[in-house]
Order: sequence, then C-alpha cells, then structure tokens
Amino acid sequence: TKGVAERIRQLSGLSGDGADLVNKVFTGREPVLTLGPLITDSEKSEQKDFANLLIGLFGAVRNPLAHAPKTNWPMSELDALDILTLVSLIHRKLDGTHKK
Repeated sequence: TKGVAERIRQLSGLSGDGADLVNKVFTGREPVLTLGPLITDSEKSEQKDFANLLIGLFGAVRNPLAHAPKTNWPMSELDALDILTLVSLIHRKLDGTHKK
C-alpha cells in the first residue's frame, strides 16, 4: 500500500500521503489525474469512487499495519492475497490515468 501512494506521487508530481494525497490528486473541479474524460455522470462517479477506494485502502489496510510491529500483524494468508489483488487492480487503473 505504501507503493500505491508512491506511485500516485510519481504520476501526479504532488507530495503528501493517504487521504490528503488522494483528494488533491483525484477530486475537486480539476483533478490532477483522471481515469477518463469525466464528461458523463458515470465517468465522474467512477473517478469519485476510485478516490474513495484508495482512501479506504489506506485507512483500512495501511494505517493499522503501519502502527504495529511487523511481528504483530494479525493477517491471514487469504486476507493478504485479497489485499494484493486489490493493489494489483489499483495499479492497473493507475496505468490508465491521464494527467491534466
């Protein structure tokens, strides 16, 4: 998940982390990175929902783990695989972003 934040910083040219970074890059009237042309309601909704997914990833996965020693991470193998799958999807979506 830390790699997702770094990738967003590299693509956008902005600094920051977590929800603040996501909001600066993907939301507002003129997002820095877009998933598409943001013309239709569906495109605008996808953009907003992708930002929410990223914020959820940071809040639900990265933050709890970042505040505990690695030896105390209570994560099953199945949860780890699901998180890696989600991170893979996010990276694929980031591959298709356009910088405004």
